[in-house]
Amino acid sequence: MVRRNTRVFIKCTPEEVERIEQKMQEVGIRNRSAYLRKMALDGYCVNLDFSDIRELVSLLRRCSNNLNQYAKKANETGSIYAEDIADLQKQQDKLWEAMKEILARLATIQ
Repeated sequence: MVRRNTRVFIKCTPEEVERIEQKMQEVGIRNRSAYLRKMALDGYCVNLDFSDIRELVSLLRRCSNNLNQYAKKANETGSIYAEDIADLQKQQDKLWEAMKEILARLATIQ
């Protein structure tokens, strides 16, 4: 864990503080110290939208759950239906398409 025990103080006008707060809201950062440290060290903050990744994780969970159910059924009965396999293939194709879109967008980030 990083220990931050050296203090750095800056003075700002009320307008500057308000502008800092606005910029923090724009990038979705609530911790002023973290925001100011990031800006002082790197000069920028990036706000990434992870909604697509959350959707992908949800699809992965559903697909994994279905796969587990099919495996349990196959182990219990010794067989599995062709419709079940087709359903798994559709879900897998949907996951790959979502992943390709996300990777293409991530590749454009500089």
